[in-house]
Amino acid sequence: MSPSATAPVDAQNLSPVPPHNGLDRFFRISERGSSISREVRGGLATFFAMAYIIVLNPIILSSGADKYGHHLDGGQLVTATVLTAALTTLLMGVIGNVPIALAAGLGVNTVVALQLAPRMSWPDAMGMVVLAGFAIMLLVATGLRERVMSAVPLGLRKGIAIGIGLFILLIGLVDSGFVTRIPDAAHTTVPLQLGSDGHLNGWPVLVFILGVLLTLALIIRKVPGAILISIVAMTVLALVIDAVTDIPGEAWGLTVPAWPGNPVASPDFGLIGNVSLFGGFGQVGILTGVLFVFTVLLSCFFDAMGTILGVSDEAHLLDEKGDLPGMNKVLMVDGIATALGGATSSSANTCFVESTAGVGEGARTGLASIVTGLMFVLALFFTPLATMVPAQAATPALIAVGFLILANSVRDIDWSDFTIAVPAFLTMVLMPFTYSITNGIGIGFISFCVLRLAAGRGREVPVALYVVAAVFGFYYLMPALGLT
Repeated sequence: MSPSATAPVDAQNLSPVPPHNGLDRFFRISERGSSISREVRGGLATFFAMAYIIVLNPIILSSGADKYGHHLDGGQLVTATVLTAALTTLLMGVIGNVPIALAAGLGVNTVVALQLAPRMSWPDAMGMVVLAGFAIMLLVATGLRERVMSAVPLGLRKGIAIGIGLFILLIGLVDSGFVTRIPDAAHTTVPLQLGSDGHLNGWPVLVFILGVLLTLALIIRKVPGAILISIVAMTVLALVIDAVTDIPGEAWGLTVPAWPGNPVASPDFGLIGNVSLFGGFGQVGILTGVLFVFTVLLSCFFDAMGTILGVSDEAHLLDEKGDLPGMNKVLMVDGIATALGGATSSSANTCFVESTAGVGEGARTGLASIVTGLMFVLALFFTPLATMVPAQAATPALIAVGFLILANSVRDIDWSDFTIAVPAFLTMVLMPFTYSITNGIGIGFISFCVLRLAAGRGREVPVALYVVAAVFGFYYLMPALGLT
C-alpha cells in the first residue's frame, strides 16, 4: 500500500490515529490522509470541472434524429442528464468510496445519437444502452471484469494513467479555445492550430491563460483549494469581462458567463423511463442489435477501466500491485450507471476523468463524490447557475492535473523492456491523438500481446489479455467486415 493510502500514525504511540467521528469512520477519511475540508473542496472542484456535461450532453443527443425523424427535447435532456449524474455519483460515493464522479459519457452519446438512433426509435436506442449496462453488471458479478483489469501489467497501467493525463490536457486546451481544429476546407494534414486562426485572440483565451497561471502558481505555493479558487476567480473575471466588453456569445463556446435572469428552473422528467429493451432488435435484426450492444459495452467497459485506474493512481489508492481495493464495488456502480443512463434517456453514464480535478484538491474518499452528487441535485433546480461557469474558467484545472498525472507515473515504467515500454507509449499517445481512451487501451493491449509473443515471452501474458486483445482486434475489423 502506498504511504498516502495507509492510516496516519501517531509519532508517540506508533498506532493508527482513530477516526474523529462516524463520518470519518465510514469514508475512512483520516485513514487515507485526507480531511473533510479537502473532500468538500475536491467534490466542488470536480463538479465545476465537469459541469459542462449539463450543457453538452443535451446538445449532442438532441442534434440527432431517430428513424422516424423525432428529436429529444432539450429541456428534458438537461433534467435526465443532471438527475442521472447525481444518482450515479452519489452511489459511487456511498458504495465505492472513491472520489470518482459519473455522468453521460462523451463518445458513447455520439454513438447513440448518430449510430443507433437513426436505425430505430429513441426508446429502442436507449434500450440497447440498458442492455449493455446489464451485460457489464453480469461481467462484474462473475468477476471477469475485475480479472481483466488485474491482468494488466503495472507498466501498462501507468501508460494508461499517463495517456489519460495527456488526454484531459488536450481536452482542456480544446474546450478552452487555446487549441482549435483546422477545418477540412483548409486542405491540410495538420489537424490542430493555436487559437482560432493560428494566433491567440480574444478575451476568453486570456481568461484561460490567466487561469492556468493562477492554478499552477497556487499549486506551487501549496495553497489549499488552489483549483477551486482558480475556477471561482476566473468565473468572476469572465463575468466582468463579458459585461464590459462587446464579445460575441460564440466566442465563449457552449457557456456564456452571464448572470442568469432567473437562476431557478423547474426540472422536466418527461424522458425518465421512456425505454424499450428489445424493440431495437426488431428494427435492425439480432446480429446487428448484438453488435450495437457490444459497441456500447466495449466503449463503457474500457473507458471506465482507464479512468478508474488513472484517477485512483493519482489519489494514491492503489496497492503495491497496482490494484484498487474494493474494485468490484466501483465496477458494479459503473455498470449500474450505464443501465441507468439508458433508462433515463441520458445515454450511458460512466466515470469521468475530470474527477482528477477533485483529486488535485486532495480528495481521497467517496465523501467528495457525495459533495459532487449533491451539487448535481442542486443543479436540477439551479441549472442556470451551474451552467454559467465558462470552459475557460474550469479547464485550467485539467491542464494542471494532466501534468501532475504524467509527473507521478512516467518514472514507474520500465523503459528498458520494450515489450512493455512500446505498448505503454502507444497507449499514452493514442488516447489524445485519437481522442479516445478506449482506442489507446485497445492498441496497447494488442501490441503488448504481439510483442511478448515476438520476444518468446508469450506465456507471461495472462489468458485474459489475449482474449481482450482478440476482442479489440475484432472490434477494429468490424467496419472492414461490414458489421457496423
